[in-house]
Amino acid sequence: MHDRNTSSALWTPPLNQPAERELCTDCGVSRMSDPKQCGQACQFIKPDYPAMEQRVHGRNRDSASGDEAFFGPYRRMLQAAMKQPREGAQWTGITTTIAQRLLETGAVDAVIAMAPDPSDKWKPMPVLVTKPEGMAQCRGMRMGYAPSLALIEPAIAAGYKRLAVIGVPCQIYALRRLQDQLGLEKLYVIGTPCSDNTTTEAFHGFLDLLSDKPETITYLEFCADYHVEMRFDDGKVKRVPFLLLPISKLPPDFFPITCRTCVDYTNTLADITVGYMGGRGEQWLLVRNERGEELLRLLGDDVRLSEPTTAGNRVAPVKGFLKNTELAAGGLPVRGMPNWLRPFMGWLMPKVGPRGIEFARARVEMKAVETVLHLRRHYKHKMKNMIPAHVWALVKPYGLEPQDGERRN
Repeated sequence: MHDRNTSSALWTPPLNQPAERELCTDCGVSRMSDPKQCGQACQFIKPDYPAMEQRVHGRNRDSASGDEAFFGPYRRMLQAAMKQPREGAQWTGITTTIAQRLLETGAVDAVIAMAPDPSDKWKPMPVLVTKPEGMAQCRGMRMGYAPSLALIEPAIAAGYKRLAVIGVPCQIYALRRLQDQLGLEKLYVIGTPCSDNTTTEAFHGFLDLLSDKPETITYLEFCADYHVEMRFDDGKVKRVPFLLLPISKLPPDFFPITCRTCVDYTNTLADITVGYMGGRGEQWLLVRNERGEELLRLLGDDVRLSEPTTAGNRVAPVKGFLKNTELAAGGLPVRGMPNWLRPFMGWLMPKVGPRGIEFARARVEMKAVETVLHLRRHYKHKMKNMIPAHVWALVKPYGLEPQDGERRN
């Protein structure tokens, strides 16, 4: 039992071992007292987004107008940055600052978040943060699976009935499915889009390909300007165009099949989504409901807000991605471009490729394409239950239509 009066700002209770599952990102539900809840909660079994959008937001996405067909229900879409970036933050620290303010104002008793594992700075460790200063330890990017939802039952047992949860889409879908039976007095959900995950071990292999001294890398981010930015412990910064990344040297299963069959890239069931895809070098916010508005108001005048912009055309890149994914035969998308052309295209894409909101639309459509193709190849029998109608709508313009038995009646 956790002592609520302890001086520690972070707490990770002992966790059960995960139950074995066929498609699983170890969100933490299988580690709870009743692992059978996975059948009800898992995004990779039979997700019901229309029902969940109605329950969480009070309405369904309006696919006939605006960008809700791509991003799910939202009230406002914004580009944002903290006026004074937080030290150690992945971008400027919006996510962790919102959570910090929730603790400072007493709106919540604890925040479920991720911190670096003491044994590996890149490995995520789920934590309960009970004091505002603890959120500083949760800044930055981790890569790997983190069973965050396994902390809910220990939190409730310790008397924490008002919670905030920071999570990726597969965690948040499961949380929302179980929310009504948890007995919480209040729940705030801060979602981040998931730009594909991998194991921490596989990520170290990627770092090994990027630098001859991977242990000196302190920061890595896939940016919306078609570059990966790396920072090193000596203060140096290196930016590598996407087209020059050593993708061909990665194992075919670098991104697990779960991430390649995800149907919710933008965390549509969060109260507020905080990401990068539509931000043009800043953060991209989707304020989805009144609770999301409340979370944004916590930042006050410390945040700079502006309207997001859009440029370029996504159709050709998405078509190219579809073709390459088909040719990859289940592995990572192949790159047919000759090596001599890659540096030029790496320079050109940030200038003429889809940018801002168009970049975000492109990524969502690419993920939808990937979902259909990989499920069709590996788990055709699951397609009827796993692929929501909004995903079929996204891939239809690119010639992907449900075959017999692939779509729910």
